[in-house]
Amino acid sequence: MRLRYQKRALKPIETALTFVAHRSPQGAAHIEASLSAAIGLISRHPHCGRKTPIPGVRRFYLTPYPYFFNYFAGEEEIVVQRFRHAARKPLSFEAR
Repeated sequence: MRLRYQKRALKPIETALTFVAHRSPQGAAHIEASLSAAIGLISRHPHCGRKTPIPGVRRFYLTPYPYFFNYFAGEEEIVVQRFRHAARKPLSFEAR
């Protein structure tokens, strides 16, 4: 199964890792490893994330870190759509 990241997911990933790396390079490495492991898991088991109200879109939390990402699990590819800090104010429905 093919994996693709939307630009609106890549920039927040980079921003979060850079922010954490300035304070704790080891912490950023742990978050990056957790994200890589989560991506590997959804590549093997595309429907393991929590369902969202949006059809076909699932959410995966990077426990114990306060981040999650939304992804679309299609027949032939997985698209990581959003990455964000869990404490941030949710986007309005229109912004999705």
